[in-house]
This record gives sequence, C-alpha cells and structure tokens, in this order.
Amino acid sequence: MSAEDVPQTSMPRMNFVVLNMLQRINLTPLRDFLKSGSAGGFILMACVVLSLLIANSPLGPGFEQFLAQQIGYESEALQLRYPILLWINDGLMAIFFLLVGLEIKRELVEGELSSFRQAALPVFAAIGGMLVPALIYALFNQGTASANGWGIPMATDIAFAIAVITLLGKRVPLSLKVFLTALAIVDDLGAIVVIALFYTTEMHLNYLLYAAGVFALLIVFNRMGVKNIWLYLLPGVVIWYFIHHSGIHATIAGVLTALTLPTTPDETESPLEKLEHALVKPVNFLIMPIFALANTNITFESSMLDGLTSTLGLGIIFGLLVGKPIGIVFFSWLSVKLGISSLPTGTRWLQFVGLGLLAGIGFTMSIFIALLSFDDPAFQTQAKFAILVTSIIAGVSGYLFLNRMGAKNELTEVPITREEAVSQEGTPMA
Repeated sequence: MSAEDVPQTSMPRMNFVVLNMLQRINLTPLRDFLKSGSAGGFILMACVVLSLLIANSPLGPGFEQFLAQQIGYESEALQLRYPILLWINDGLMAIFFLLVGLEIKRELVEGELSSFRQAALPVFAAIGGMLVPALIYALFNQGTASANGWGIPMATDIAFAIAVITLLGKRVPLSLKVFLTALAIVDDLGAIVVIALFYTTEMHLNYLLYAAGVFALLIVFNRMGVKNIWLYLLPGVVIWYFIHHSGIHATIAGVLTALTLPTTPDETESPLEKLEHALVKPVNFLIMPIFALANTNITFESSMLDGLTSTLGLGIIFGLLVGKPIGIVFFSWLSVKLGISSLPTGTRWLQFVGLGLLAGIGFTMSIFIALLSFDDPAFQTQAKFAILVTSIIAGVSGYLFLNRMGAKNELTEVPITREEAVSQEGTPMA
C-alpha cells in the first residue's frame, strides 16, 4: 500500500482549509502542551529510573511503608482518610484526567476533532489502536486468571510519545505530531470509557445520583455563560467525592468537570484554555512524575523474565508492539480508502507505522489500568515489568523508524500567508 493509492485530487484545497483554520484558532495551549509534554516526558523517564533504583535498594521497604501510610480526615459523615498511594492514584490522577478532558473538549470545539472529516482519521486510528491490542491480549489470556487485563495494551502514554516524536524535530512534519496528539487524546477518552464501564467493582446508585446533580449544575453554569473557573472546580471536587464513593473510579470526575468548562473556537482565550494553560506544566512536571515514582517501584527478581513469556506478559508485549501499529495503520487506511478522511499534510503511509510504534508506549495509562485489573500483587508486578520493557522497545523502535524515514526524505510544511487567512469573529461559547 502506498500513498499513490489514495485519491489526492482534493488534497491542495484540504491542506489550505486545515492550515487556514490553524491560523485562526488559539493554538497557544497546544504549543505549550507539546513543549512541556516533551520536557515532562524526560522528567517522567528520570522518575521511572529513580523509582526502580529505590525499589531495588535498601530504601525500598521504607518507601513502600511511606506509600501505605494513611493521611486525611474521617468522621461519620465524611470519609477522606486513605493511603498516600490511593491519594496519588485517585486524587492527583483526577487532575491529570481533568487536563485530558480539557484537551478533548478543545479538540472537539476547535481542533483536530472539530469536524467529522478532521476527526475521522485520528478517531478511526485510535479505535483500531484500541481494539486490535485488546483482541490480541484476549487471545493470549482467554480462560486464564489474567484475562481481566485486556484493557492494559489499549492505552497510549501521550507524554512519552510526544517526548519521543519531539526529539525527531523537523524529520517528521508538524501535522504528524498534531495527529499523534489527537490520536492519543481519543485513546485517552477510550481508556476513560473502558475504566468506567469495565473496571468498576460495585456501584452505589445514590452517590452517582448526587454526582449527576452537581454535574447538571455545572452544565447550567455553562449555559448561563458563567466564566469563573472556581465555580466549576469547587463543585468538581464534590463530584470527585461522590464518584469515589459510588464505586466508579474517581478520576472520571476530572473529565466530567472539564467537559462543562466554557470555550470558544476562535483566538479568544476562554476559561477552558486558561485552566488548560495553568495545568499543563503542573501535570507534566509534577503529577505524572509522582505517579511514575509511586507506581514503578518494581523489585527486580529472576522470575520476572519468566513473566515476560507468560500469557499475561505476551498479551501486553504483542498487544502494544504489534497490535497498536496494525490497528492504527489498517483503520487509518480504511478511513482514507472509504473517502471518510485524508492523510495529514505532508505525511506518508510508512510514517504511520512508526507512529503506531510510538503509540505502543503505554506506560502511565497502561500501568494505571493494570492496577485496576488485578488484585494479585504478583500479576500487578508482572504487568508493570512487561509494560516497562515494551514501552522502552516501542519508544526506541518508533524513534529509529521515523528518524530513518526523515533522513531519506526531509519533509517541510507549506505555510500560507496571513493575508490568505479569513478572519472569524463573534463565535458563541460552547
């Protein structure tokens, strides 16, 4: 399959329309995200190494005791006393999902997901990148005690993936970086849905109804044009409390809160973009590194190598390394072949293979789902180790593949002049 097989007659006009739109909308949050995302990815890598060093040193047992220490407040009416590890995984990660939710909504309103044709390619690619890995894992683990981990290889770590593709500089077109960002955002949305529907142990309907009531209030605020961010965030904390006690994973509260923040599809900085801009660096430089530090503390044992060849390990490895590229490339090709979408500006099909490999970096989200999938610490450790090894292989191979392609054919973006852009004003809030 080559790029020549894809109809290109409408490409010049499509390229003009897409680039024209990119000039009109406010891309500052996206640029900040790409910049801090790459730097945050390097910090994340450092925290992974540090966590592994701590776990395999005399400090390991003390670090585990620290994470198990309970902090907070509790009474008959209010229960907010939990281990530090739970505060990290349920509390701090809710802020991470708040940022993810803001990115999802912004992309829906003004970005790569704002129209059907724009959204079709990353959405199709993300669906393929979730379904095929899950199927591969299920085939390896059908009827075994580890079958519940099918959601693990579905996830893509957006910070790591962007960090790697940013290292390539101009050897990959900007459109491919934007596409990877959009794909990872849709992937995160899929992971959120999977967590909510399939990794919830028991539900308490009364707490869900309370959360729904507060969520409805935030929607009313949005419709009334309320722009004070705190009038969304403080009720969002209440939603977090109710959802946490409902049995559904509390991080979903971050996404629900984010979707109610008002935004605009023009260059005006909206409350959503202000909050997104404020959260990008704390999430990438603090929250995600803390999560990695707390959850990558794997004590190496010789038996771990055997775990890589177990059905659990093989399902994760083949799901991320094979399933991701196959799913992304095939579903993208299908979308283009059916005339639903077109290739991003200046990209080739072979680059989608390298992008699929980068999407196999499942690290943060994959570990998160692994912790929800298994109660058995042995399974959790095997899954973490398999995710760690696979993510390293995926990152290195994706980088080398795209770098080799870039060396063969240096691709450049075709800019349009400001005079060619059409101004857009007075766009309503969403």
